[in-house]
Amino acid sequence: MSGFLALTRAMLLGFRRDRTALFFTLLFPLIFLVIFGGLFKSASTPKSSVVLVGSVPLIEQVQSDGPGKLDDVLKISKSDDLNASLDKVRNGDVAAAIEQHGNQLVVHYSLADATAAGTVQGVLQSLVQSANVAVTGQPPRYSLQGEQVDDKSLKPIQYFTPGILGYAIAVGATFGAAATLVTWRQKRILRRLTLSPVRISSVIGARIVVAVVVALVQMAIFIAVASIPFFGLKLSHYWWMAIPLTLCGTLAFMSIGLLAGAKAKSTEAATAIANLITIPMAFLSGSFFPLDRTPKWIQVVSQAFPLRHLNSGMLDVMVRGKSPVSVLPEMGILLAFAVVLGGIAAWLFRWDDI
Repeated sequence: MSGFLALTRAMLLGFRRDRTALFFTLLFPLIFLVIFGGLFKSASTPKSSVVLVGSVPLIEQVQSDGPGKLDDVLKISKSDDLNASLDKVRNGDVAAAIEQHGNQLVVHYSLADATAAGTVQGVLQSLVQSANVAVTGQPPRYSLQGEQVDDKSLKPIQYFTPGILGYAIAVGATFGAAATLVTWRQKRILRRLTLSPVRISSVIGARIVVAVVVALVQMAIFIAVASIPFFGLKLSHYWWMAIPLTLCGTLAFMSIGLLAGAKAKSTEAATAIANLITIPMAFLSGSFFPLDRTPKWIQVVSQAFPLRHLNSGMLDVMVRGKSPVSVLPEMGILLAFAVVLGGIAAWLFRWDDI
């Protein structure tokens, strides 16, 4: 036990003195949180710009009735030049140019911005249907009411924090394990440890404890920064389940780091391999943007990445307020990654560079 505690203390002190490791493990991922949280702090649905060509009585009547929902989704300007308006649509300056010929509304749009074009057509289709109902003099039989299922106080920081925290844990555990293994092998520290009275199990246990402590420190810093009034993070009642989830995620990415360190012959090579694994995985696992709008194949492929399951579990317990039982499958998957990849890393392990 004394050897285990001494090794743990030495590793923690070594990590604290390594400024490069401190920056890339703690500060670098935090920069993403600050940037994304600041940029999208007051995010709202953007308005689509449209230009009315000539007289468009249907829309002008709605505007004359006073500001309403139309002004919430459309930024309307006017022009008498159809060709100039169409050029604006082609150049992406406006989402659509709108004309009215008698009782027909004509919308000119470009597929270059299909999202904005679809939004404009949806709004105008609703407007036309409302006008048709008004002409009949009959009250509408059906109505639509939208209700947000999430807490209405949720902000973008609620979604950025779990994802970027998952990325930070992945980076810290992967780089830490890979760099430590390669450095100790190059400096013959591993061989010296086998000749010491300290058991190999104590060495492994000490490294795991250090990785978990670093991950928990990352989690505490992320929550503290995101919770300041400027960002306004609000945690759910079951946020504490992120702690065992962090433990499972750390073990999974430590195994990836050990696998990279087992194959690499230098610290630079280990860093390159770790980068090649963690950076694409972060983008394909929803750390920086939601995956629900990505192609279906990306959503399917992402299920093979441990970071996808870590991000999903973090989001469920930190923001969505799901019960602790709901993240047990994610924890099981992460531990399975740790066992399988850790076993492969042990099989490839070498005491020396030769």
